[in-house]
Amino acid sequence: MQCFLTHRDYALEICRLTRQSLEKYQVLIYLTSIAAGLIVGSISPETGATLESALWHALGVLIYATMTQIPLTHLRDAFADVRFLAAAVIGNFVVLPLVVWGLILAAPDDPVVRLGIAMVLLVPCTDWFITFTHLGGGDTKSAIAFAPLSLLLQIVLLPFYLWLFLGEGVALTLANSDMLKAFVGLIVLPLLAAFATERWVESGSNRAILIERLGWLPVPLLAVVVFIIAASQVHLVAGSVDWLSRLLVIFSAFLVVAGVVARMFATLFRLPVRQGRVLAFSFGTRNSFVVLPMALALPPGFEVAIVVIVFQSLVELIGMAIYLWWAPQRLFPTA
Repeated sequence: MQCFLTHRDYALEICRLTRQSLEKYQVLIYLTSIAAGLIVGSISPETGATLESALWHALGVLIYATMTQIPLTHLRDAFADVRFLAAAVIGNFVVLPLVVWGLILAAPDDPVVRLGIAMVLLVPCTDWFITFTHLGGGDTKSAIAFAPLSLLLQIVLLPFYLWLFLGEGVALTLANSDMLKAFVGLIVLPLLAAFATERWVESGSNRAILIERLGWLPVPLLAVVVFIIAASQVHLVAGSVDWLSRLLVIFSAFLVVAGVVARMFATLFRLPVRQGRVLAFSFGTRNSFVVLPMALALPPGFEVAIVVIVFQSLVELIGMAIYLWWAPQRLFPTA
């Protein structure tokens, strides 16, 4: 029996432990980053403006690193379990959009705020929901298999949802050259690069360590992104305090409804307990990092949508801490 780890195994283990530590304390890391950004932006506004130029680069690397953790080359695996696939797709792309439509009607009567709510709540998460599924005792294999299909569906369906819920005027606002550049540069290109990376890794037995090393980048990079946004948009945050409490109610309500819908769908489709937990974390988490580049590319006057998206991600992270108790203990307890 081999008594010592090889250099490759040792490096993989270090990457795995580093990633686990970052994911365990990610809520605290993000909250600290936002608080630090607000302080820096308040004390030195010019610093926040200077940092904003680095935001796009950080976002590009963040999205690429995150997408390498999605098994894009194994899309066919999502179709192996038809019942789970049907529950996940119908729940995420039919039922929850109707819930979002209802929540939009209860939102502040501001088209930009409503746009931010729609953009962030209509796209299911494809990265950290896998982490929370694992921590909550869910079927991680099913979560990983569904992630690439979920990513492709939301990219295709989001423009249709925004047109349907918010009208043709909003759709025309989004159809501008800056939005197209952001979509291609920060969604399509990182997606293709991640796919190419995964294919390259699969072609060599000693390359898996690259994916492992990329796996610990999303948390610190997202911390950098929210720090820059907080520092550069501190004036918007200060002017949004009056309706943030209302958004807190809306985003909290979404988390509660998502958990209830997951329980209903797991019963309707006769899913095992562990797959029911996957539904809970898939329905409850949203893909804020995918829509953030598009929000940043909106025309002047739409900056509030950025605050809405970042605020939702914070509410969601705190909500996931509650989900880690709620899903395995109440929604889907072990028989």
